Amino acid sequence: MNLERADLNLLVYLDVLLRERNVTRAANYLGLSQPAMSNGLKRLRELFDDPLLVRTREGMMPTERAMELQPMVREALASIDRVIQPNRDFKPAETRRTFRIMASDYAESTLIPALLKQLREQAPGISLDIMTPSDVSFVDVEQGKVDMVINRFDSMPQSFHQATVWRDSFSCVMRADNPILNDYSLTSYLRAQHIWVSKTGMGVGVGVNPEDVQRLGWVDEAIGRLGEKRDISVFTRHYQVAMLLAEQSDLIVTVPTRLAQLAEGNARIVRRDPPLEIPPLELKMAWSPLLQQSAPHRWLRRLILDIGRQL
Repeated sequence: MNLERADLNLLVYLDVLLRERNVTRAANYLGLSQPAMSNGLKRLRELFDDPLLVRTREGMMPTERAMELQPMVREALASIDRVIQPNRDFKPAETRRTFRIMASDYAESTLIPALLKQLREQAPGISLDIMTPSDVSFVDVEQGKVDMVINRFDSMPQSFHQATVWRDSFSCVMRADNPILNDYSLTSYLRAQHIWVSKTGMGVGVGVNPEDVQRLGWVDEAIGRLGEKRDISVFTRHYQVAMLLAEQSDLIVTVPTRLAQLAEGNARIVRRDPPLEIPPLELKMAWSPLLQQSAPHRWLRRLILDIGRQL
């Protein structure tokens, strides 16, 4: 390409067009009119001498040349951002923007309240858009549509940056007059009825197969190592709902300790250490390499990690 006839804004247009694969959505994302976006696509086609996006029965699909260009365009835009960002003086107190954060129910209950308190004190113009795991895919994170994800992860793309917010143990929560408290042991724990609670899959709601212990998570894997299995009566993805169900029945729920501690003022329920060893979990924060050098993003990441250490 001849840079003298290239408008670098067109690279931004191309990045969004290849991500959205829809002229209208790309225009909305960039705050442009649809005719302006269509004109941008026309100029891109002339610049690269390629259709780039072709209309099919399944919608607009990228050409082979467009697929080759996509990673190079992203890297070019990230490089330009790295050049510009260090010269910007980011002032949290004067900033008005929204951070989109995917947070598990666990992180939303334990971390987000403390984060919001700090934001109100340090950056009152910043708002949070909290999304659930099933709202977001790894592709959304990679493309920078979501600022970060905070959850427990079995795996994540190697290109992502990540940091550990904290490590947490597990606790058992039950009603204060639950009969199991008369003889609380591993035997009585395994004979009791349980509530299973865990995260949903990224970008999709995942049904549970009670027979697939490997996919049931930390607690059931720990029980499985003892050659045992617990009796699960309720499967839920919401920790607060699980705690409420434990309070209103003879069911037991085993949850991260930081979450269980939120109910310590409730005289109707009690917390006990599990009668078996369960490895601690790690709450992680992950984000796209496209946002690694962003000054506002760096500030928010440091704030979250500071809060994690304080808590």
